[in-house]
Amino acid sequence: MDYLKKCFSRSDRQGRAVSDPLGRLGRHVRGPQLGISTLIIVVALYFTLFLNNAFFAEVIAKSGVDGAARALLLLSTAAILTSLNVLFLGLLCTRWTVKPVVSLLLVLSAAAAYNSDNYSVYFDASMVRNVLKTDSAEAGELLTWGFFLAVLMKGVFPAVVACTVRIRRPSSLASAVLARVLLLGVSVVVITGAAFASFDNLSSLMRNHKPVRYLATPGNYLASIAKVVREQTRAERGPIQVVGPDARMKPHPPGAKPHFLVIVVGETVRAQNWGLNGYSRQTTPQLAASDVVNFSDVTACGSNTEVSVPCMFSVYGRRDYDRDKIRGSESLLHVLERAGIKTLWRDNQTGCKGVCADLAFESFRVPIKDGLCDDQACRDEIMLRGLHDAIDDNPGDVVVVLHQLGNHGPSYYKRYPEVLRRFTPDCRNADLGKCTRQQIVNAYDNAVLATDDFLGKAIRMLEQDQSHDTGLIYVSDHGESLGEANVYLHGLPYAIAPDTQIKVPMVMWMSEGMKSSNNLDLQCVRDRSKRPASHDNLFHSVLGLMQVRTKSLDESLNLFSGCSINSGSTP
Repeated sequence: MDYLKKCFSRSDRQGRAVSDPLGRLGRHVRGPQLGISTLIIVVALYFTLFLNNAFFAEVIAKSGVDGAARALLLLSTAAILTSLNVLFLGLLCTRWTVKPVVSLLLVLSAAAAYNSDNYSVYFDASMVRNVLKTDSAEAGELLTWGFFLAVLMKGVFPAVVACTVRIRRPSSLASAVLARVLLLGVSVVVITGAAFASFDNLSSLMRNHKPVRYLATPGNYLASIAKVVREQTRAERGPIQVVGPDARMKPHPPGAKPHFLVIVVGETVRAQNWGLNGYSRQTTPQLAASDVVNFSDVTACGSNTEVSVPCMFSVYGRRDYDRDKIRGSESLLHVLERAGIKTLWRDNQTGCKGVCADLAFESFRVPIKDGLCDDQACRDEIMLRGLHDAIDDNPGDVVVVLHQLGNHGPSYYKRYPEVLRRFTPDCRNADLGKCTRQQIVNAYDNAVLATDDFLGKAIRMLEQDQSHDTGLIYVSDHGESLGEANVYLHGLPYAIAPDTQIKVPMVMWMSEGMKSSNNLDLQCVRDRSKRPASHDNLFHSVLGLMQVRTKSLDESLNLFSGCSINSGSTP
């Protein structure tokens, strides 16, 4: 409580603490006496020197210069970064607000720096959206002892020290204004001079490697938060755009069974560790024993769930990417419903990201007392329970989406049961820094085995269905970095995201009835699977497979187009 009192106390002309809004909470710890401008400069220097390791490491790696040129670039960049922070704090802080503002920024910046230093996290707007949409179970896995220690040492402790500082009161309002104008003016001069001192190298870096700025703390997350808030508070969003208003389903012939398609949206499974793609380990033994079609070169819409899931179910996709347009339009599921096909979204993640808005939705995210669940989450197999009961009241065609928890990190070891713990020693810690890279890969591959097991069980369930012609499409939302180039997890800006984060597996399976009702030549589809594909294909391929006709269907993106037996089977 002394800490809180000190943070919100004010000082008299001699720098002595006087009564504060929190009342008398104890004796103050007397720290050094500083002017507000001095405190701002010290804090700005602290940000630069101690909370921007990842930023300066990336500047060195991307600049392509060495020797004296590198030293000058680093000095110029440090001067600019410090001065920008001085400008920001100088415009924001007053004698009454400087301590709480500085304390909050120190703690938040320490948390951001930990993730950037250890996992190469870039805090752009997309990452901020991920953070804001993360639920408690997902966030809990990231709150390791290493994280708390780093935040304590680099954030909380400096914040306490800042709160013990006695702010020197200026002699008059005029002198305070003059001092602030001088502080801001000098900052602008330093920024200008530093930029000119290393203009060629600095401009080249910023022009060719723009995402580097999302490592610069605290400006990275502050600017991104402002952007996200601005997006959320726009006055006019307009009505949701209708997609496929003409959608109609081709009638089944008399006596034919209705269609039941399961779309499995995987989580954080990358193509490089997918057994069917030729990985050195067989991580997909059950799928390998099934009659599936594997697409070996598939590119995701994004490097995180917030981008990929809405994008893959959108008519616009990545090729015409516009986040506002995607969020403001109906999804594939709405088009299917309009055509007379019932949909259901079953979720073991953090929601459908607007894809199933106003449609049937079931969540399995809250753990229950079950052998498939621990105190934080349930394994994906729980979504298969009662699935037929959930669709039995729909006599027609049905599409069910199963949104997996999948390989979500960093606690890969929680995603598989002991029986699937085949690659050892595996990392049994959410703090990946405490494991070797091979242990991390082992845990990740075991989690891929769990996805293979889940898909194998789903296919066997669909094979036994006597009331429907059945099919399954599996595609992961994005991939994962497992330490390549010292990058972990996912969510890098798309422009610089490595293939490990944007190359994903995709698999399709169909019953004989589903193939027959669509006149599909499966060998033609297999031939097509060897060519590049992407999340953009999902919207149009599902419409094609479910025999929905609409002007919104682009046959060039329908992976089944041209593979009808009647059309000559030309992929």
